[in-house]
Amino acid sequence: DRDKDKDKDKNDDFDPYGSPSAKPQINPQRFSPTLFDQSPEEIYNIGTHYFNAKNFVEASQIFEWSCQKSNYRLSVACTNAVYLRTNLCDWGYLGRGFERDMAIVESVTKREVELYRSVQYLEDFDENEDNDHYLSYRYDNQHNERKWADEAIRAAGIGHSHDHRRQPYPPIIHWKRSTSVHPHMMLGYPLDDDHSILKRYVSESMAGMDELRARLRDDGTIADRPADLPYSVADMRETFLEQHRRHLLRRERDGTPLPPIKVGFVSSGFNSKAVLYLSHDLFRFFDPELVEIHVFSTGAPDHPQFIRQTMRGVDWRQRVIDTVDYFHDVREFDGDHIALARFIHDKELQILIEWDGYARQGERAMGLMALRPCPVQILHQEFLATSGAQYVDYIVTDRVVSPVRLEGLYTEKFLYLPHHFFSKGHAVQAEVVPPKMEHVPKESSSAEFRLGVGRPQENACLASNPLGGNDQDEQAVSFVYCNFNKFLKNNPETMRSWIRILQNVPNSILCLLENPTEGIPNLRQFVNDVTAEEGNGDDDHDRDATTSPSNINARIHFLPWEKNPFDHQQRSHSLCNAMLDSHPYNGHTTAQDALYAGVPIVTRSDGDDMASRVTTSSNVILSLEELNAYNGIEEYENIAIRLGNDEEFFRSVRTKLIETCLQTNPMHPYWDVPRYVKNFEKGLVMVWENFLSGEKTDHVEVRDEDGWMEGGTTEEELVRREMKRRVMRKLR
Repeated sequence: DRDKDKDKDKNDDFDPYGSPSAKPQINPQRFSPTLFDQSPEEIYNIGTHYFNAKNFVEASQIFEWSCQKSNYRLSVACTNAVYLRTNLCDWGYLGRGFERDMAIVESVTKREVELYRSVQYLEDFDENEDNDHYLSYRYDNQHNERKWADEAIRAAGIGHSHDHRRQPYPPIIHWKRSTSVHPHMMLGYPLDDDHSILKRYVSESMAGMDELRARLRDDGTIADRPADLPYSVADMRETFLEQHRRHLLRRERDGTPLPPIKVGFVSSGFNSKAVLYLSHDLFRFFDPELVEIHVFSTGAPDHPQFIRQTMRGVDWRQRVIDTVDYFHDVREFDGDHIALARFIHDKELQILIEWDGYARQGERAMGLMALRPCPVQILHQEFLATSGAQYVDYIVTDRVVSPVRLEGLYTEKFLYLPHHFFSKGHAVQAEVVPPKMEHVPKESSSAEFRLGVGRPQENACLASNPLGGNDQDEQAVSFVYCNFNKFLKNNPETMRSWIRILQNVPNSILCLLENPTEGIPNLRQFVNDVTAEEGNGDDDHDRDATTSPSNINARIHFLPWEKNPFDHQQRSHSLCNAMLDSHPYNGHTTAQDALYAGVPIVTRSDGDDMASRVTTSSNVILSLEELNAYNGIEEYENIAIRLGNDEEFFRSVRTKLIETCLQTNPMHPYWDVPRYVKNFEKGLVMVWENFLSGEKTDHVEVRDEDGWMEGGTTEEELVRREMKRRVMRKLR
């Protein structure tokens, strides 16, 4: 019923394309004749089938046909078509189609915010003063900084645990339906500064409808929600306060230590997903005297054959099971978020940490967090944007990624960690090979590629003719730039900058991941169009074949997906001199892999989105801030060009990075997992104590009590913390 509400008549004259000439072209010959006789909704369902089967080319055409046949009323079909075109690098001639698609996203979302979003704001409990209005934001360019001032949200502390007897009642955000664009799609869209707030609104809409969707039956009806749900935060506070008082009395009476805080992690990704690759080592180092760890896994384990063959026996899920205090396989509650909420609530957890966000749609525990099974709820790691939820209290981040001036883009308060917010276990995983200062030389130039052998220039992205020239004996690759992100994270502006970098670094090449393979022809066509246009006014007579705009495409190569994560990580060391980051959706797991392979990353640092600032924070902590382009794309290009042309500069940057990876006794703060866990524990204790106090939920910052080096983990301390957890777990 999403398009059958009372506002439907307002859709009739809405054309997101603006003019007929701007519409994407559809090839009718691709479709079955029977498709033309079906309704837009039926065509949309067919497109969904192709999408789920990962047939993105067909799905994009079918969604577009559904969009146009509905006269743009079925806007979700329009935005799904945009998403698939972006995923396929189907940007149109010189990227003009992409510009049109971003205009569609902006116009559709702005319009849906106007139609479907409202705010009920109650000032100081006086319910007679209810006001329905839209929260506004202001763009403030004072001191050349962007500042989102969402005054109503900041004044009332919207979305957080409140003692309603002591705090103003928070406003309630109402959504009549969710937006057509999915929050995960929005991460990769480079919306301009005036529209950054739309990403939060999209997350808000999903959060507002999430629990209702979870009660949707197969027959289209909505099941009733039990009257006692969501659980009352105020009631939980009273219960835990009484428990805390009793524990304090026992400690005063006989010295009994306070019990650990019960902390839960819920995710569908407790298998070979990226979030577990990065984070499963956290559980080895939690102090059992401070926290009792519960894991709630909604997803299935990996197939034993996949573990044996692809993962070579490494099972991250089993490692978590062997480490945490309680591992709950809750697949029995699949599709029943109410039963799952009751199950978790009955465990009397104080804090629940969510590791899915809006990733892994169809697998995540949809609607769970809205029922408030725990008094303090936190978003961490996987979905790097605001949840938009009034029932998520904190988001784990750091001061570089989420400066206070951008707090209006989030509904949560910030739980700031030092030394980067992103967990990564590379330095404590035996399977991950640390980088070497010097590459192992190849036996001969014709020797087959082996991981860990040869310089990136020699391996040349595994291309037989990396520079596209005719005389291979006289040409050698000078520098290898890489980007191993999904095509979805890139856009015409980024691709144009990479072309200019190649043009300014003779005999350099660009190594990309074919993800998805179907997008490669579109990407190559875009490069051809751009370089051809640039070359129209140039005199190519004196140009070398490898620097001519017409031959740039021959210097761009693609690697197949590597299923084993350790081989993929090591491949960065063997194939890449430097990474060119994506914007505004940085590499996240791929970036940590590259950094621990000794591959420096050039990144743009001029974005507001959380997902666009991850590498900027990494480079700050790693003392590589010279790789951060704070002034935008031109500076980004200049830094990358200097790396490729200035051997001394590149060597100094690479050496500094590798030294952080190899540093021990103590470990470097960026790679120090026990130190990360220690600071994370501090943050959990701080937010819990704040909750018990009844104080207003506000940003929390964890600071190292020790100095930069003094607080680091030595090899002896690493073993001691892990052994303590093992012993205490057995005793418990």
